[in-house]
Amino acid sequence: MTNQHRMTPEYRKTTEALNHLTDAQYRVTQRDGTEPAFHNEYWDNHEPGIYVDVVSGQPLFSSTDKYDSGTGWPSFTKPIGDDAVTTKSDRTLWMRRTEVRSSGADSHLGHVFDDGPRAAGGQRYCMNSAALRFIPVADLEKEGYGDYLELFEQSADTADPTTTGKDAS
Repeated sequence: MTNQHRMTPEYRKTTEALNHLTDAQYRVTQRDGTEPAFHNEYWDNHEPGIYVDVVSGQPLFSSTDKYDSGTGWPSFTKPIGDDAVTTKSDRTLWMRRTEVRSSGADSHLGHVFDDGPRAAGGQRYCMNSAALRFIPVADLEKEGYGDYLELFEQSADTADPTTTGKDAS
């Protein structure tokens, strides 16, 4: 599975895709909004699968890299691939942060911070659930993301069976 193969589909923003967004999804992805902590769909999701851009369907994050940061938003140690997201400086709210956007559709996803688990690289990709759509492992093939099944086969081979599918702090 190469990044080149993964990016074969063109993940972009279309008028049709934007018309299917809820008000919250539009506010977050297109107006750089933020949803409330602990009151969003995926902050406490422990199911194995991948998270894709709600606008374009671009794969962004894997549950194998998700952990409980205690912040109330879904948090990941890294994106699913090197080319999945872009970052830019964000100086809103009187502070300097690093904004994370999907590389294909330029959807606002959240922010990345340097306070993540040190053993996993020290990054915390703090995302908005409203910017994401979760695809469970059982549905990856059916939804056209079968190439990502190997992420879960590898983690199942090396993971402790008592923690598989759970967020690790």
